[in-house]
This record gives sequence, C-alpha cells and structure tokens, in this order.
Amino acid sequence: MDRRERMRRLLAAYREGRVPEEEAISRLEELSFVRLGHSTLDMARPVRTGRGEVVFAEGKKTEHLLEIVEVFLSRGENLLVSRVREDQLGPLLERFPRLVYHAEARCCTHVASPPPSCPHRVGVVTGGTSDVPVAEEAAITCEFYGVGVERVYDVGVAGINRLLARLEEMRSLRALVVVAGMEGALPGVVAGLVDRPVIGVPTSVGYGAALEGMTPLLAMLTSCAPGLAVVNIDNGFGAGYLASLIARL
Repeated sequence: MDRRERMRRLLAAYREGRVPEEEAISRLEELSFVRLGHSTLDMARPVRTGRGEVVFAEGKKTEHLLEIVEVFLSRGENLLVSRVREDQLGPLLERFPRLVYHAEARCCTHVASPPPSCPHRVGVVTGGTSDVPVAEEAAITCEFYGVGVERVYDVGVAGINRLLARLEEMRSLRALVVVAGMEGALPGVVAGLVDRPVIGVPTSVGYGAALEGMTPLLAMLTSCAPGLAVVNIDNGFGAGYLASLIARL
C-alpha cells in the first residue's frame, strides 16, 4: 500500500471516529518525517514528487546509514543509496539482502513498487572509460526511476569518428547525459550535433591542469553550443535524475 493510500485510510478512520485526533496527528507526522537521533528523514518526498527516495551514503557513519535504510525499507519504499563506501557495503548487504548493488555506479537500489513505464529512452555518453563510474551513476538513477538507458561509452573527441558512428542512434533518444573529464569538450560537441537536451557532467578525471574537474566544468559552462545544461563535478545522480524527468515530460 502506498503512502497516499495510507493517508486516505487514516483520514477516513479519523472522520468516522475510529482514530482519536492525537493519534491521527501522530500517525500523520510519521508519514511526513521520522526523527532519528542523528537524522530527520523526509518521508513525504515521494508524495510531493512522485519519486523514490535517495540516500547519499558518503560521509555517513555506517551505523547511521543502516538505521536510515531500515526506516525506508520497513515502510516498503523504493530506495536508491548512492556513493556507497567500501566499508559500508558489507554491512549493508548483510543486513538488507534485498538491496541490489551496482558496483561501477557505487550504489544500491531496492524497488518495492516499480514506477510506471516510460515510452522514451535517454542516452548516457562518455568521453572515455575512466568516466564510466559517474556515467553509471546517471544510468542507474534513470533506470531506478523507470526510464530506459542507451549507453554510448568511450566516444570522446580524441577519436570523434567513434561519436559520429553513433549519432543517428543518439538523435532518437529523448535526452542525453554526456560525461567527460580532461578538457570537457564532448558535451558541447554533442549539443552542436543533436536536437535533444544535453546534460553535461564534468568529471574529476584528468591530469594536473584538469584541476580535479574544474577545467571541464568551466569548459562546459562556457560552451557556445545551445541546448547544453551542466551539473556539478562527478554528479551523475543529478544528471540522471534530470534526464529521467525530461524523458517523462
């Protein structure tokens, strides 16, 4: 039973006098947020946005992460746990064997209620194979939200013939997430060749002057190609989320 249905039944029980006012308020609060000693979990986000919850694991203590995941899974929620550290993975999978681990994306997913199918697909494109972990985070995010993905990897500007060979395929997709490090030229090139929204993702891949992603970030932000939007360095999740929204418009 989804949260909206639980709210409807609770309100009906209150109207009919089967649930006292204070109990109804308390239960509505539980459906809205849950206070843990270290976190306050927003339980109403799926109601507001229609999308499953995401927990950013990096930086969290493992014991806190386990408590957070327990709350969402115990309520039958769809859940994406992003940026799972190596020391967190074993305890997570041992306690929650229902989680599916996606190694390259460094994330875990649990889908209790599959989202509605989407008739459109998006593309996730990389300059090189070193960009694949960030690209996979974007791809898994799209798939978590029910949007199919076409992966177009290792087609960077150092061998642009590889990109041109996939161009017609890319033009058939609803939106494109283009992931690149080094000089960050690929998203601008792609945006100049297709009539689809392009979401550029700069990565921290590259030698010294790449400045851990600042160089490709600035290159993408200053690109003259129209139709290109840019997310933060290594933010595969943000790009995938946005692409999945575009696909469902």
